[in-house]
This record gives sequence, C-alpha cells and structure tokens, in this order.
Amino acid sequence: MKYFVTIGAQTIEVEVDGERVLVGGEAVDVHLAPLAGTPLYHLLLGAESWTVAAQPLEEDGRWAMGAVGERVEVTVRDERTRETAALTTAAPGGAAPAVVRAPMPGLVVRVEVADGQRVDAGAGLVVVEAMKMENELRAPRAGMVQTVHVAVGQAVEKGMPLVTLGSPEPQSPQVSAS
Repeated sequence: MKYFVTIGAQTIEVEVDGERVLVGGEAVDVHLAPLAGTPLYHLLLGAESWTVAAQPLEEDGRWAMGAVGERVEVTVRDERTRETAALTTAAPGGAAPAVVRAPMPGLVVRVEVADGQRVDAGAGLVVVEAMKMENELRAPRAGMVQTVHVAVGQAVEKGMPLVTLGSPEPQSPQVSAS
C-alpha cells in the first residue's frame, strides 16, 4: 500500500508491503510498536531508535506528531484517498463548476443530493460501492448542485462525472432595462 505523507510543503511517498518499507524509493528497516495505554510509539528506523507521540486530529488523515521535543502536524493519505481528493478538487476561487468524478469503477448505492440543492464543503454527495466497500464522495467546496449525473443502481467507470457543483450563490436572472 502506498501512502503520501505531507509535512509542511514536502510530500514523501511511503510504500508498505508486509515487512518491506520504501521511503522516497529507498528501502528502510522500520519497526513500530505502540506503548500500551499511551499515545506513544517506539520507532526503530534503520539503526536509530525514537519515541514518537502520535495523535489524530479532527480532520481525516491529519496527525500531530511529537519527537525529541518537537511537534509537527502531518497529513497521511493512501493512494485511494489521494486520488479521490484529486478528482474532487475545485478550480481556485470556487467560481468555476467543480465536477466530482468516480475515483474507481463501481455501483452507485446512494445519491444524497438533488439538482438545485445548496451544499457545504465536505457534505456527502454520492456513495459508490467498489470492491465491497462504500466510498462516500464529498463536496470539495460549498456550492449549488447544478447536475446530478447518476442514479442509484447505476454502474460507473473511473473518472465518470457524478455531480457538478456550481457557485454557492444562486444565479440571478438578467434584467434588461426597457
């Protein structure tokens, strides 16, 4: 499984395959063991030993990490989460329509919005089942649902549009002066 760990402006790819760990493409000997009853972990990284504190933050994938008296916030995303985020990212400024697309082939099991509905950032839009797992796709920003492209029971392919979000402000009709 590949993970993408972001610390500040730097993102590092970490691949875990059983006992084998690659960090930035280089093999690293790693062993991580929790210290019972604490948020602490004992980390063996190569020939070095560390005691690390790890606490999940409210936002999915965000962690507060502490080691050697330093605290840093990191974001950890697996491949699927990263791909889903890339497919649901809106254009800067939020004015252009944002199209939320299927991150993988699957079956639509729930549609949680309707055309014309106002949604907040992070609101559930559509749930797609793939490989016996339900994946809820969420609004990348606040907006007005312009179009729901799918229906419950519909099979979707990777990249297929599911929902298009427009501006959060309703479009006012143009008034002409007579």
